Amino acid sequence: MRGPNLSNDQRHRIVCILFEHTKNGRPERGQMQEVADQFGVDRKTIFRIWTLAKGQRLNGDELDLHSKIKGKKGRPTIEIPVERILAIPMGERTSLITFSKAVGVSPSTIQNWVKQKKIRSHTSALKPSLTDENKFHRMWFALSQLRYDRISNSLKFKEMSNDIHMDEKWFYITQDQAKFFLLMEEMNPYRSCKSKSFITKVMFMSAVSRPIYDGNGTLLFDGKIGIFPFTFMDPAKRNSKNRPAGTLETKSIASITKQVVKDMLMSKILPAIKSKWPRNMSKNINIQQDNAKPHIRCTDQDFVTAATSDGFNITLTQQPPNSPDLNVLDLGFFRSIQTLQQRKRAKTVDQLVFNVIQAWDEEPPLCLDDVWLSLQAVMLEVLKNKGHNNFKLPHLGKKAQRAAGTLPRNLDANQDIVMECLHELNAAGKDQGLEHITVPMAVNQQI
Repeated sequence: MRGPNLSNDQRHRIVCILFEHTKNGRPERGQMQEVADQFGVDRKTIFRIWTLAKGQRLNGDELDLHSKIKGKKGRPTIEIPVERILAIPMGERTSLITFSKAVGVSPSTIQNWVKQKKIRSHTSALKPSLTDENKFHRMWFALSQLRYDRISNSLKFKEMSNDIHMDEKWFYITQDQAKFFLLMEEMNPYRSCKSKSFITKVMFMSAVSRPIYDGNGTLLFDGKIGIFPFTFMDPAKRNSKNRPAGTLETKSIASITKQVVKDMLMSKILPAIKSKWPRNMSKNINIQQDNAKPHIRCTDQDFVTAATSDGFNITLTQQPPNSPDLNVLDLGFFRSIQTLQQRKRAKTVDQLVFNVIQAWDEEPPLCLDDVWLSLQAVMLEVLKNKGHNNFKLPHLGKKAQRAAGTLPRNLDANQDIVMECLHELNAAGKDQGLEHITVPMAVNQQI
């Protein structure tokens, strides 16, 4: 290993030591190695300094042992051609090779720029296209979730404890591509299927509400209403090596129609809500669903009859169109469940259903509570961007705040931003139903 660079004083000391231990014009045996060990450098370095000093002395020159190192050496730094990069179309920035050719530098230079944080990589995900009407609806929805706190003269989000978010998701028996960490001598895992277009999948309907804690942080209600597969039992038509004909098999419902969704809602979701809902909580409950065509209308008579029985008053509402980011299941909870489910191996529909339900049970309530808080952060971004979805999902540092005991239950909204959104909705004639915040704000701000 290379030793440290010697200072000029150290070089003179080395020469003095060697001249003191010289016989017949040569240093004593082992003296150079001893000096090298003393100064922590290689013996060749000592020999090079001694040769230089001896030559100058024989020529009668003044000793000049200054280091030739003038400063930091190495390859010159390649400056980033900002103007050239800005002129490159996004289609030519999608791979390292293509981008490096467009810039006119090597791929390793691009990698160095990334390491030095001079440029960054970004994964772009498609988002739903929004109309002006969609943006107004998103702003209205976010504003409707606020309440005015007269004591602190501030706007906060509601508790949302009586809201239930419902949605559907396909879960697959395996991934198209999977990543593994292997030892160097391990064989690559072999995965196969007859066609990627027909990987076994099952759709599930899920419903969740916000977890409830008491003043000491003890969990009172985990918020997980249930997750239910769209499956049916069908007798096998032929004998096979796995089972005889007539054996009941679990199969996935391929076509999810309005009647199928209605049966699931009436036979599974509503009974689960009524059986799991805490007794000391209000039974005025709102179920939020997206605008998928198979969903029933809020005025469906069969639903209204079942939802208003047993002392419950359950209503069904639609979330803003093209807004999966305003549903806690699409916002992150489904992804958490899917991550756990994909760690478990499945070969049949029954095993897939078991794994999904097991992942649902294993998911901690804190994760669900975090997503509800993230929903509030998303609604704040919706207001900042006047209903648009062109924003990065905000990070609140919830884990660190929870550890420090500073994590809020509900976020505050900026009153100036809220006023701007209210003015836009008012100009478009779409501010009806927001009197719970417009009236107290008008009184306090005299608008």
